[in-house]
Amino acid sequence: MNKNDKKLDQAARAAWMYYVAGQTQHEIAEALGISRQVAQRLVASAIESGLVSVHISHSVGNCMALEARLREAYGLSLCQVVPAQGMSKTGLLHAIAVAGAQVMTQFIRREASTIIGVGSGRTLKAAIDELDDIERPQHSCVSLIGAIAYDGSCTRYDVPLLMAEKTQGRYFILPAPLFADSEQDREGWCHHRIYRTVSEKASQADVTFTGIGTIGPDCPLHLDGFLSLEQVEKLNAAGAVGEMVGHFIGADGQRIDSELNARLTSVSLQPKADKPVIAMAGGTEKHLAMRAALQGGWVSGLVTDELSAIAMLE
Repeated sequence: MNKNDKKLDQAARAAWMYYVAGQTQHEIAEALGISRQVAQRLVASAIESGLVSVHISHSVGNCMALEARLREAYGLSLCQVVPAQGMSKTGLLHAIAVAGAQVMTQFIRREASTIIGVGSGRTLKAAIDELDDIERPQHSCVSLIGAIAYDGSCTRYDVPLLMAEKTQGRYFILPAPLFADSEQDREGWCHHRIYRTVSEKASQADVTFTGIGTIGPDCPLHLDGFLSLEQVEKLNAAGAVGEMVGHFIGADGQRIDSELNARLTSVSLQPKADKPVIAMAGGTEKHLAMRAALQGGWVSGLVTDELSAIAMLE
């Protein structure tokens, strides 16, 4: 046995005693007749040499494995998966919201001035509700989506103001209806000086948080008065399975051809390496829309549940 083999053999023994037998580094040192510092280096060497394989028998361990697979499959820069077994729909939403708040906190705690782009959605609102108050008046929260419906009402799921209240930062509303009355009407809204100022700021967002919407009779855009049932049916017939801040997408993640596109005032989502777009969504009713958003590259980060993660990988 050469010198290197002897070192690997001793490292393997030290790792077995540490990880399997549960012995302390002091006990390992005494048993092998070495110093505690050498015992510590042997355990570290075993890890570096690939002699140690760790398996965590816990739902969190399964979730972490799913996170790694999702990042690889869809090129995500960030992914967090929460356990879902045995949870009710309400419990699942709450779990995703809590995890989403933790992810948002990582960015909000930054001391440097940060522009936070904010979309809409029930899950996103629930996540912001879970946020602790973090005073960051230097931050700006910018809306990506017009929140005015045909009748002049606003959706309660337009949530940038809620985040601004949590951070004591500035809030910029996109001053337009979600869908203008006509293409010409849209030109009027989108060429207004204030709209151009806010949309430009939104395009510079350092991080963006959003939900992933479904398209169907029970979808929020219909229930909140932004789409008629006839429009929903036309979108479904055209192949729409989801929407991202008002952009309708098919199962392949590409935008659906619709007359509504020319009337949409929302800012486009443009994930970049240093400017992530992070979506929060879960539950079986969201699977088609989530898969479309991932395949189309609409997001670079995802907070979801383990059953949804498994569905995205099938």
